[in-house]
Formats: sequence, structure tokens, C-alpha cells
Amino acid sequence: MKTAIITDSSAYLRDEIKEKSNVFVLDVPVFIAGETYIEGKNLTAQAFYDKMAATEALPKTSQPSISDLVLQLEKLQADVYTHVIGLFLSSGISGFWQNIQYLKDEFPDLTLFFPDTLITSAPLGYMVEMTYNMIKTNAPFDFITSELIEMITQTTAFIIVDDLDHLVKGGRLSNSAAMIGNLLNIKPILRFDEEGKIVVYEKIRTSKKAFKRLYKILAENTKDRDYKVYVIHSNIPEKAHDVAEELTSKGFDVSIATFGAVIGTHLGEGALGFGISPKLK
Repeated sequence: MKTAIITDSSAYLRDEIKEKSNVFVLDVPVFIAGETYIEGKNLTAQAFYDKMAATEALPKTSQPSISDLVLQLEKLQADVYTHVIGLFLSSGISGFWQNIQYLKDEFPDLTLFFPDTLITSAPLGYMVEMTYNMIKTNAPFDFITSELIEMITQTTAFIIVDDLDHLVKGGRLSNSAAMIGNLLNIKPILRFDEEGKIVVYEKIRTSKKAFKRLYKILAENTKDRDYKVYVIHSNIPEKAHDVAEELTSKGFDVSIATFGAVIGTHLGEGALGFGISPKLK
């Protein structure tokens, strides 16, 4: 069995994983002020937030290219790969996953497993990394897929948003609700729901109370087993570092990540969240 992993550039991946010979990344185009960028190639997270602040129009993102995926599958087939695991951004924020399901019938010589991850960013990157580790230990394909399905059902993210205007521009919050929220200093806590959509989970008055509630939510959602926790931020590294230190002192396995353009477009600068991913047994 020779297995490849394909993901997309919305996943937050460590450089070590990007360099693996059987890990491949599809580009997610980002459009800012008439220019096209690719996360990780000609656009860093810092550059994205700088450019977003400098332009009035909200940046836009597109789906990964299906033709690029087809070409990648053809190359893998020519390189005598037998199995391919595709871990892409959630169907709740992109139509890409639905649009590629037909490919399972187009490559009869490849066993394709394209689950809906229902997530993106750091938890998606962690999913890719855990999959790579299982492949490296020569785990059976059925075991890998079952572990991934379990991981997907227990992976989520909760996010505090600082600027409600980005949610309005992205169509995820009404303008009237944002106006009331700004007047009352409401800080909504968002989450990825069971359909992989970003939804308002709770509305909290003041940032201090929102962070206090977020810590409780993290404790509630990690009490049943060991989890990897990512503190993910929108260009507020010092705040993320402070939060990560506090969680580490409480015994959590914590890493810091940055929201890239796909999610950062909707959240705006100043957002901070917890990505929660179950550790494999």
C-alpha cells in the first residue's frame, strides 16, 4: 500500500509536514484589491492582515481548483500510489468537498477517501499530521479511515470576534444585530457546528467575560479524553501567547497558530479562538 495525503492551503501546517514526500497541498486563491495571492506562497498571514487593513473592500477567497486536484491524482496514479486521503476545508464554508465526490468513480485504480472534515485552519493541519503519522507506522487503511472519522466527530473550534463588521460583510450577521452588538459591547462566541458552518454559539457582554466563558467551554469539551488545543489568532500574537501560557499551566497540550485568509476574511483582525482536536489512542 502506498498512500498519499492531499489537503489545501487553508490548513495550518508545520513546515516539517509540508516537506513530506507524500503530502500535497492545493492552492486556495485569495483576492485582495484586484490581486491574486496564495497562502504560503506569495502571501503570509501578516501580509494578509496588513493588506486587509489597507483596503476598504473585503478580501475574497475561492475554492481550490478541481482541475489541479485531477492533475495531482493523475500524477499519484503514475507514481504507483494505491490510496489517497483528501482532507480539505469544511463543506460548511466551501462547496469544494461536494464538487469532488464524483472523482471516486474517475480513478478506479486509486482508493480515494475524501471525508468532510467539517473544519479548517490548525485543526485541519493537525488532522493531516496525525494521518501522516499513521501512514508512517504502516497502519491498515481501514484503521486510518476509522480513526479519521472519529477524529472529525470530536474536532471543533470556538472563536471570539473583536470586530462584528466583518461578520456583516461576510453575510454571517445582520447589520442591525451588529449595531446593537457594538452598542452593548457584545462579543459573540462563534463555533464550527455539526455541519461545519461558522455559527454564533453564545453572545457575551465584554471581552473579559467572553474569555472567561471560553475557558469554561474548553474545559467542558475536553473532559472526556486527551486533546490537542490550538490557540488561533487574527494578528494578535501577544494575546495568543498569554492565553497559550495560561492553558499550558492548566495542563493542556497547546500550540499557537494564525487564522489564514480563508477564515480571517470573515473574522477580521483581533479574533482569537481554541481549536480542539482529539489525540489518537
